[in-house]
Amino acid sequence: MAVVEMRKLTVIGLNSSRFSFIRELMHLGVVEINSQEGVVNDEEWMPDIFRTSNSADVSRLEADIARVSTALEAIGKYDSAKKPLFLSRKEMDRATFADYMDQVKTETERNVDAAVMAYKGIADSQTEINRLRALITGLKPWEKLDIPLEEKETEFACVILGVAPVKTDTGKLITAALEGAPSAVVEEISADKQQRYYSVICLKEERDKLFEALRPFNFGAIALSEQNGTPAEIMKHHEKTISELETGIAEKQKKLAELSPARPNIEYLYDNLVMRRDGERIIGDMLNTEAVFYFDGWMPRAAQPEVEELLKKYECYYNIEEPAPDEDVPVLLNNNSLVTPFEAVTGMYSLPSRSDIDPTKFLAPFYFIFFGMMLSDAAYGIILSLGCAVLLKKYKLEGTTFRMIKMFFFCGISTFIWGLLFGGWFGDFFTVAAKTIFNKDFVIEPLWFNPLNEPMRLLVVSLILGAIHLFTGMAIQAYMHIRDGHPLDALFDIGLWYVLLIGIVMFGFGGSVSAGLPDVGKIMAIVGAVGILLTGGRKNKGIFGKIKGGLGSLYGITSYLSDVLSYSRLLALGLATGVVAQVINMLGSLAGGGVGGTILLLVVFLFGTIFNIAINALGAFVHSCRLQYVEFFGKFYTGGGRPFVPFERKTKYIKILKEGKNNE
Repeated sequence: MAVVEMRKLTVIGLNSSRFSFIRELMHLGVVEINSQEGVVNDEEWMPDIFRTSNSADVSRLEADIARVSTALEAIGKYDSAKKPLFLSRKEMDRATFADYMDQVKTETERNVDAAVMAYKGIADSQTEINRLRALITGLKPWEKLDIPLEEKETEFACVILGVAPVKTDTGKLITAALEGAPSAVVEEISADKQQRYYSVICLKEERDKLFEALRPFNFGAIALSEQNGTPAEIMKHHEKTISELETGIAEKQKKLAELSPARPNIEYLYDNLVMRRDGERIIGDMLNTEAVFYFDGWMPRAAQPEVEELLKKYECYYNIEEPAPDEDVPVLLNNNSLVTPFEAVTGMYSLPSRSDIDPTKFLAPFYFIFFGMMLSDAAYGIILSLGCAVLLKKYKLEGTTFRMIKMFFFCGISTFIWGLLFGGWFGDFFTVAAKTIFNKDFVIEPLWFNPLNEPMRLLVVSLILGAIHLFTGMAIQAYMHIRDGHPLDALFDIGLWYVLLIGIVMFGFGGSVSAGLPDVGKIMAIVGAVGILLTGGRKNKGIFGKIKGGLGSLYGITSYLSDVLSYSRLLALGLATGVVAQVINMLGSLAGGGVGGTILLLVVFLFGTIFNIAINALGAFVHSCRLQYVEFFGKFYTGGGRPFVPFERKTKYIKILKEGKNNE
């Protein structure tokens, strides 16, 4: 059964064994624990229950996790070792992992402290360097000023630093300054693209008159930061400090690089802390009295024996029952190895609701066919499947990543098959290469036909596959009506459409098969149309409502027409792959034969092939999904189910094996 049957679980256990029980339940990993908010708000329960206040423990573990995560980030940033394309968890049994962590925990925590301190030191030093560089930038225009910045005034005189627009005439500015303050000494220190920089020394009593005289020049006084020494001296001091800080950063970076061998143990510590945090969090969410704890949740029916064994071991009271019709039951899919990879397609849309059936086993063969038909090059299929096979072999992939890569492996096989049928081998590369390099005629004949030569034939095939796809979706909807006890809905809402649509096809195209088929098709189409008109509004009230409903239902034939035409994208993308490949090969052959022409052909072929596979494989993926989500799912599928999320070890780097299992 594709959707796993669930059971509702209610548990009451003794607080004395709560921690051990939670650890065992997490290791089992087959029970989803519900939020207990509803129970807490129930007035009947309120006087007797409370929650364990362990928020401090959870917060402490969260802080430890953040600290270890920072250490991993720091070491990873300066680790020169080659990073794997996909992260694979190391497998280890529970006892071995516990013993190993006991051995390395103290040393690992010291390494975490060292990494965090080094990383913080780098960040602090970099912040200080940025501050000093900003100060240097601000002092640069004043580098030639020979007055220490701390000497802003004497008993009778003052030093004024200011700026004016770059277009200012310095001579006129000095003249104006002397008219306002005869004692003033004005010096232009420097200039850049925006403004000129001046220092002015004058008597304090003339200061106001000086500013009044310089106002027409848009002169503005500025105040540099509190620093001692001339700008040149201060800049030199800052540069020396920056050099020292950069040396310290390099030493800390080297320290982090030297901690790279300790990274695996730090990763294990991270997972260990996450498991402890999750356990504490669940304990805090459970309901308690003075003596017992309580929770309810969900589990797969197949897991009931091992869950009951654990509950009996800890002497828990429990109740296992089927869910009520109106309960929100989590969804877990379980398909065979050929169908499971295509669960990624279903998951990207939505999991099935309780009223749905799992569409994965139905969409899988169509997705397989559509993807290959759109890419449709035998060589591209070989490359795609071999690449996915290498990834599956080299890395221990899990979850959605594993399903996606395996799905593309199957899609590569489909692409190879369609490529054989259509005669596509890197487009027409071997034909072009034989003619360009060896001046020989060589053609790989298709096993069926060449779409570039017979596009209408491919269009017919595409529309036929589309009709089969849509009819399959309608058949699933009919089955669901019958399953739910509504056989008349299956007959009127699905069966009559079969009669109408098949009748139209027979009436329009049956003459090419048999002279009598168009007449039969005509009768079927009339029967189907009349039937839909009479039954489409059967659930509406009143004659007018029923007639309106029937007409509306019959008008739905336009949507079937547009749905079938949507499958012309199989033609479009199938041709696109071949056309782009041929254009690439043609461009590569423009230089003709010889060594230079051969090199150009191979270079253009290499880069063009990479581009063509990337762009058209993406197109095949997206449009194959679209045909499932819009056309196929639109006939029967609602979705909206929530995933089953068991309480388990959600580790990132280590995979804890169950006893007696080497690979799960």
